[in-house]
Amino acid sequence: MPKSIFMKKSDKSQQVNTPDELTPDENIILDAMGLTASSRRKFLRQVSTGSLGIYASSFFSSEVFAQTVQDLPEQAQILLNEIKVNLRVNNMVKPLAIDSRMSLLDALRERLALTGTKKGCDHGQCGACTVIIDGKRKLSCLTLAATCEGKEITTVEGLAKNGEMHDMQKAFVKHDGFQCGYCTPGQICSSVALLEEAKNGEASYVTEDLKNIKSGLKLSEEEIRERMSGNICRCGAYNNIVQAFKEVHSGDDVMPTWEFATAEQMKKAKNA
Repeated sequence: MPKSIFMKKSDKSQQVNTPDELTPDENIILDAMGLTASSRRKFLRQVSTGSLGIYASSFFSSEVFAQTVQDLPEQAQILLNEIKVNLRVNNMVKPLAIDSRMSLLDALRERLALTGTKKGCDHGQCGACTVIIDGKRKLSCLTLAATCEGKEITTVEGLAKNGEMHDMQKAFVKHDGFQCGYCTPGQICSSVALLEEAKNGEASYVTEDLKNIKSGLKLSEEEIRERMSGNICRCGAYNNIVQAFKEVHSGDDVMPTWEFATAEQMKKAKNA
């Protein structure tokens, strides 16, 4: 047999791939990916390191993640962004240890069991989560609980006094201002805060004369609808909601009526 054949076999048997050398299959794949020779080794090392990290995590993830927050080591508490706050809710101070990113809505429902406040869209669009903070209506889903320390928070549970419902709650029951009831807590909290807005003479989008606003406003039906437009009722009980507010606000117990808009009203709305 020719010597050249022995040489080829001997060379092949002695060939060993070092860690930096690539196999023909690896070269084909990396060529298709457009990686140059210098970046190929770096890429493969990163892949190997990532795979090792995933493999290693299986040895500790089940032990760490299965534990409760209280059982985790001190460093893990830092990773959870835990902070301590004192929330004053419905005239009671509630000390809490919460994640700094927790919304007021989640703190009320999940940590304080005040489930009257509802989670609707969770994007600040429906108003179901409305609460009263320092006398102003706020969307609790868009409010960080950590920013509410030292502020007075009132939820729908805090409106009744000594077992007696708030006048607005009574009016909603009387005028059937709800159907499924999911949006009702937010509607009522918004209505109660709106009473104070009217007393303070705060303007709205449909206020005609912004230069001459007086306190103790008597809101028109148009004003009420505009100011309550951030609270959506998917059941469509808007007329009853407006009437419930009107009775508490001005003592008017006449049911609102509707009619087709005139050409002048349509023109005014179009140019607004």
